Amino acid sequence: MSLTKRNEVLFPALMNELFRPDWFGGTENKRATVPAVNIKENEKDFELELFVPGRVKDDFKIEIDDSVLTISAEIKEENEEVKENFTRREFSISSFKRSFTLPDTVATDNIEAIYEGGILKFNIPKKEEALPKPKRLIELK
Repeated sequence: MSLTKRNEVLFPALMNELFRPDWFGGTENKRATVPAVNIKENEKDFELELFVPGRVKDDFKIEIDDSVLTISAEIKEENEEVKENFTRREFSISSFKRSFTLPDTVATDNIEAIYEGGILKFNIPKKEEALPKPKRLIELK
């Protein structure tokens, strides 16, 4: 194999190895993730879903301030491996924070949340005055 041919094979592989996401820390960077979200509006409410697998209910902090709904979570992990000649200790912190400005039509006192199957689900009801009114006849006088 010629030197030119060998460099064509070796150089891209070396660059891929040097610039892969987990090169510096030995583990993939989990801190840079933001959970995916689905928002659906119905006649009576909004449904909000965040995809956050691998968490437990106590990991979440959910706050409402005026009309801003803020969802955050932080997980700290620590691993220690002790063998004859060495000790390896690793720790990581992964977190996220998402904020949503809710419309004035939302009844913020009645928001409900549930976490199941890796999905954090919110039911955000609309205020009574924001609900569609049934059609009615107006009588002429």
